[in-house]
Amino acid sequence: MQTVVKKWFRDKDTGFLDNGTGPDILVRKADLLNCQFLKVGVTVEFECHPGKQGLIAKKVKLTHQKKSNGQGHNNRNNNAHREFRPGVMT
Repeated sequence: MQTVVKKWFRDKDTGFLDNGTGPDILVRKADLLNCQFLKVGVTVEFECHPGKQGLIAKKVKLTHQKKSNGQGHNNRNNNAHREFRPGVMT
């Protein structure tokens, strides 16, 4: 499955993936394959499993997407799209 990261809590090493109109999917740092944490808004691939308290994402990995806006890597306004929150590495 693929979806977007909805929330990530660095202090708890957990977060939630968007599940459309359904309940969010829990993701834990231990289930991340090619990264140590997730950023809000990035797309991930994962396996979805039922848990005691809802759906849990397993084998979560970042997807590598090409920019479709045609501006490439020299986009000066790239920081305008980043969400800056105190105490969270972005």
